[in-house]
Amino acid sequence: MPRTRSLTLTATAAAAALLLSGCGADIADDGKGASADRVTVKRCGEPVPYRTPQRAVAYEGGSADKLFSLGLTKHVHGYVMPPANPPVSESPWAAEYAKVKMLSDDLLNKEVVVDAKADLVVAGWNSGFSDQRGITPKILDKLGVQSFLHTESCFNYPKYPEKRAPFDALYTDLERLGRIFHVEKKAQQVVDGLKKRAAAVRAKAPRGERVPVFLYDSGTDQPFTAGAQVPPNDIIKAAGGRNIFDGLDERWTQVSWESVTKAEPEVVIILDYGDQPAQKKIDFLKKSPRTRELPAVKKNNFFVLDYNEGISGPRNIDGLEKFGAYLRGLEK
Repeated sequence: MPRTRSLTLTATAAAAALLLSGCGADIADDGKGASADRVTVKRCGEPVPYRTPQRAVAYEGGSADKLFSLGLTKHVHGYVMPPANPPVSESPWAAEYAKVKMLSDDLLNKEVVVDAKADLVVAGWNSGFSDQRGITPKILDKLGVQSFLHTESCFNYPKYPEKRAPFDALYTDLERLGRIFHVEKKAQQVVDGLKKRAAAVRAKAPRGERVPVFLYDSGTDQPFTAGAQVPPNDIIKAAGGRNIFDGLDERWTQVSWESVTKAEPEVVIILDYGDQPAQKKIDFLKKSPRTRELPAVKKNNFFVLDYNEGISGPRNIDGLEKFGAYLRGLEK
């Protein structure tokens, strides 16, 4: 996750008092005499039985967007939205956000979940869920609250890690949530639509040598950027570019300015936070002696990626379509 997110926010959350929590790996029916409304779905690599949630809590835009895109608004009690997230009024699902409660504008915590009487929390590992802050799937299990982890964040989930390419992780989440809420047909329609849109961008991607791209998340002494395990890597690749740090088997990670300079990026993607405007980051790159001579900076080749297009959620494909059009429009 972006560095600022690890300090000020993260994924989605929902909570409730029922059974074990759930999130994660491949889907399988519970064949051990479970009640008819219960289904077993992997939480990262751990099979977990779920009952149909009625008071889900989502942490951040990516989590809420996944639920809303599946038509699950009536099952969502509310959301937690830290400052890094852009206003929900800018979301394609703004009308759905308006139908549920905003529970907090701070980090996800156990008190919010308990007070909401939630029966599912949707969030990411080391973002919404955190050992340091005392809210983990294991802790919620003991409280009888179900949980769902974004597959993209399962890369380093303790004991039950799961590693998938970011777009594949997005599709997996939608399919798993479809199973949990018994809207499998809707989930398949949504996934098929996203895959079709992504394929259309790939088909139009520029041919030949891929343009080197640097994603700038944050940081002045050392930059925070996207490794191979987060959505921007797939956005860059599918659009026809090459993430200069795609060789790092990491999610959001810190690198050196020397490594950025050596890679000579032709394009810089700026991740636009609600509390860290893109223009401020662009101004820094233009003024800093470490970056002002980069090919992308000298050519003014900046592309602004919305925060919710960069974290795991359906808007990843919006970001892909926009970046694909940007790359195709670059002067050769």
